[in-house]
Amino acid sequence: MPLTYLTTEELAQRIKYDVRTIRDRLKDSVLLEGRHYIRPFGGRKTLYIWEHIEADMGRRSSQSGVAIPLVGGGMIYG
Repeated sequence: MPLTYLTTEELAQRIKYDVRTIRDRLKDSVLLEGRHYIRPFGGRKTLYIWEHIEADMGRRSSQSGVAIPLVGGGMIYG
């Protein structure tokens, strides 16, 4: 199944967040490089992976308690 890559602006439209909120608050705290976004060819441009974001948004909202992100993209729920 091919993945859908989105720019920050396209992601903002889909999840109804401001572009600045994604860049300043979500990126690298909730949205993790390698799982939720990539930097193609080692450049500055960020592309978000929609399928991973959508799956994790649904999973997190159904979980209660504390969630700790793992480097490999998984989560530990406490």
